[in-house]
Amino acid sequence: MTRNQLIEQIFQKKTYLCVGLDTDITKIPAHLKNHPDAIFEFNKAIIDTTKDYCVSYKINTAFYEAMGLKGWDAMQRTAEYIPSTHFKIADAKRGDIGNTSSQYAKAFFEAMNFDAVTVAPYMGEDSVRPFLEYEGKWAIVLGLTSNKGANDFELKQLVSDNGETHLRPQYLYEKVLNTVSKWGSTDNLMFVVGATQPEEFINIRSIIPDHFLLVPGVGAQGGSLKDISEKAANKDCGLLVNASRAVIYASEKENFAEEAQAIAKEYQFEMQKYIL
Repeated sequence: MTRNQLIEQIFQKKTYLCVGLDTDITKIPAHLKNHPDAIFEFNKAIIDTTKDYCVSYKINTAFYEAMGLKGWDAMQRTAEYIPSTHFKIADAKRGDIGNTSSQYAKAFFEAMNFDAVTVAPYMGEDSVRPFLEYEGKWAIVLGLTSNKGANDFELKQLVSDNGETHLRPQYLYEKVLNTVSKWGSTDNLMFVVGATQPEEFINIRSIIPDHFLLVPGVGAQGGSLKDISEKAANKDCGLLVNASRAVIYASEKENFAEEAQAIAKEYQFEMQKYIL
């Protein structure tokens, strides 16, 4: 999916919601757990009821990989079921030496036809480059994440070559944004920025004003949609705000899909107020 196609969907549907299909077999409703195709049936129902209120789906591959071949099959079938109008993200957090990354890119872009893959940047440009070489595909690079561990490295202040700190404290995540943004363009490169770091959004937009941001951490993790939208939206919206548990686990009962729809609709209702 191209940037223009994504923007068109956002403004047409007046939403920038990404529904995270982080489907955990232990958390799906009891009446589905013994179904021979439980994960796919659950995902299919969620997609059917939420597709009108979101523009993207994000599959966290770990939840599927943990189930072995059966999980991979459910993931591929889910990816194929997502409508072509929706931006499909493989949340795989890959990133390795070039020839290995090339195989990861081939797996997710060719074999499974995802639009984007999340990528860790810490092995450098050659580990990210293979994901940027596919036309109409995207690398979504980890920038400033929403977990507590972001303080371990991402929010560490850098030191200059002569041993003095910068006049303005520069954090590692800022170095990542500045450097990685030069490897690709706004047409094939996004960044992950967690919703639990709202105080950093204005600064982030000063570094990468035009790139799309994938923003996890709304809902169950407590991030504020209002804060994100007011501080980080640009003229093209420039946001995909992910909600996973808050949507897909809205109910443990047989009406789980309808409850998921209601939550997705609430997000869309609020998001339309922030569409510029």
